[in-house]
Amino acid sequence: MVTLFGRHPVADYKAWRKVFDEFYPTRKRVGVIREVVYRSADDPNDITMLFDFATIEEARAFPNNDELRAAMHMAGSIGAPTIWFAMKA
Repeated sequence: MVTLFGRHPVADYKAWRKVFDEFYPTRKRVGVIREVVYRSADDPNDITMLFDFATIEEARAFPNNDELRAAMHMAGSIGAPTIWFAMKA
């Protein structure tokens, strides 16, 4: 299993979350097995997400998905997310 971590600010968490939730079927279609969203304790519009995938190829492809990019723009994501990948030790 591979986990993609992503962090980015959003303009308005509630508006972002609505789009995020509506994007669920697409995330499943592209291989997301599990997802978790965290909000910073200091700034509720600073979001950290994790997405589990079966393979590194699926995980690496996800940030480049055109549907994802469009949804992020529509949701009010600010700037490009910081992304990193990890494998369970």
